[in-house]
Amino acid sequence: MSGSNSGIPLIKISLVSFALVFVMAGIYYFLNYDRSPLNPNIYIRTEKNYGEEIDELAEEFDISASYLKALVVLECSGRKEIEPRFEKHVYERLKKVQNGELENFEAVTQQLIHDASDDALVNLASSWGPFQLMGHKCLLLDIKIKDLRGPEALKWGVQWIDMTYGKRLEKSQYQDAFHIHNTGQSFPADGIARTHDPEYVSKGLSYMKKFEAISKKKAL
Repeated sequence: MSGSNSGIPLIKISLVSFALVFVMAGIYYFLNYDRSPLNPNIYIRTEKNYGEEIDELAEEFDISASYLKALVVLECSGRKEIEPRFEKHVYERLKKVQNGELENFEAVTQQLIHDASDDALVNLASSWGPFQLMGHKCLLLDIKIKDLRGPEALKWGVQWIDMTYGKRLEKSQYQDAFHIHNTGQSFPADGIARTHDPEYVSKGLSYMKKFEAISKKKAL
């Protein structure tokens, strides 16, 4: 009798563990499907929220509209409501620059941030807007951080892209372009991406093909 009862807690624990695994798997699937190239909603949402403005900016800067739309999907899933992402390692490096322990970080020097408050450094170390540009990019663009998330966020984002790796886009080096946007470096020669999502570049290229197909269909 005691032997049969002792198995009941183990069964309950197993069921709870299975339920937790099932829930976590569901959450993982949902989060990844939201950016999956197979999800039609991301294309509809991106075109609705950003399509027209991106088309205009793409023509103005002579940059592929499909590339810019693919970036928007990668960075914010085409959504309008975008929460900033704080990057602790960026904050720590900016703090070292401010304290004179590091000469510079991505062109940010002590002179530029010597009097920045801690809150300001947090903002500079957070990513903003539909392209999720790091806050400290505003120093290069000579604008305020609020501009990176304001009504002209797309324009400033495209301007930064053009200034930073526009030459790669002119040569249709999209694999490098996606990798540079996410890591600041060209796609590695060893073929192993250094992006936070190992599939960031491959997904971006897939999104591009889909947006190109949508553009051709509109033109008919």
